[in-house]
Amino acid sequence: MKALQYRKSIPRFVLLKVAGPRLRRLYTSSASPVAYREIQEQKLPTQSWVRIKPILAGICGSDLSTICAKGSPYLAPVTSMPFVMGHELVGRVIEVGQDVDSVSVGARVVLHPALGCHVRGIAPLCDACQNGRDALCSNITQGDISPGIQSGFCRDTGGGFSTSMVAHHSQVYAVPDDILDEQAVLVEPFACALHGALRVSLEANQTALVLGCGSIGLLTIAALRATGCKARIVASGRYDHQIRLGNSLGVDEWIPSGGPVAGRYDKWASVLKAQVLKAELGKPMVIGGADVTFDCVASSHTIDDGIRFTKSGGSFVLVGMPGAPRGVDWTPLWFKELTLCATYAYGPERLADGQRDTFDLAIELMKIWGPKLVKLVGPAFALQDYQAAFRSALNTGRTGVAKTIFRIEDT
Repeated sequence: MKALQYRKSIPRFVLLKVAGPRLRRLYTSSASPVAYREIQEQKLPTQSWVRIKPILAGICGSDLSTICAKGSPYLAPVTSMPFVMGHELVGRVIEVGQDVDSVSVGARVVLHPALGCHVRGIAPLCDACQNGRDALCSNITQGDISPGIQSGFCRDTGGGFSTSMVAHHSQVYAVPDDILDEQAVLVEPFACALHGALRVSLEANQTALVLGCGSIGLLTIAALRATGCKARIVASGRYDHQIRLGNSLGVDEWIPSGGPVAGRYDKWASVLKAQVLKAELGKPMVIGGADVTFDCVASSHTIDDGIRFTKSGGSFVLVGMPGAPRGVDWTPLWFKELTLCATYAYGPERLADGQRDTFDLAIELMKIWGPKLVKLVGPAFALQDYQAAFRSALNTGRTGVAKTIFRIEDT
């Protein structure tokens, strides 16, 4: 079968790590450890698994971090190589194991990529999996498959950037007929955004600050509004398409994402009703700000700015993948007694009417929000055009596309 496969190469990793920031074309060149290859089709690990033929697959920020050698080495021990990338996908079931009765051949499905105890055939379940938090499973190096936190980072499962992959039956969710493929491919990242949005509660008279309006930031804005948030939403936008999409999803006011600190902080303070006090050294001190800040970039700069512009007693929610930030002054976190919330993957979620599985909620809300969210999705690329697809995902300001996807064809 055809697939985009990531192979471990220390020389290539070092080259991209050192030279990539100055020579960005290296990320999508022959120097990349990702290549379009003919590889062996993965076997069903047990008869509780199914085989999926991906239809559409989205490029996630974690995929780009891997490609560009920007990720933290923290997760290396729970990744098995070589792996086929891609965990945001919609596809069709083309084979089912003998023990599967929850899904049939031909079903159109989305993938819950977490590889917890259920998937790995481990009993008894770890504490996290017992509580429905399989994304936080403590057995991710054990069981029926190789180490891996998610499909797309495990050599035995394959991934969405291929013509075939395997998944445990518990990972697949049927897609209703009234949800388009281009909407369904957003279910997984929308579920991540819902998980972040539901970590905190906001009143109508409060302010939420969303830093970064790439796909995960825009989906976080949608998740807030879709779950009934009436608070004022202030967002930082860099590109025209982000502002246009953000306005359609419920942003009330915008602040600039770049520029000199002094001018930018004055603009932020005006919108967020904060006071900026000049420091003798370094960035200014900020009093007041947003009640809750959602950092959907999680870079050193956004973390440092975000905790300064979150008001005392507020919450700072990390939705983006932080890597290894440098130069962050954590004093505001301590001085303001902020609550730091880390959000990874999915639920279950506590709602006013009870507890819900994040994927079930995402699929239900997609029926309503799909027509708006589908505007995030750009034209699809063929797998063999992966270098152009990655360039599109890495240069959203030029392409005006929030979510770059592949259309998987038989080759």
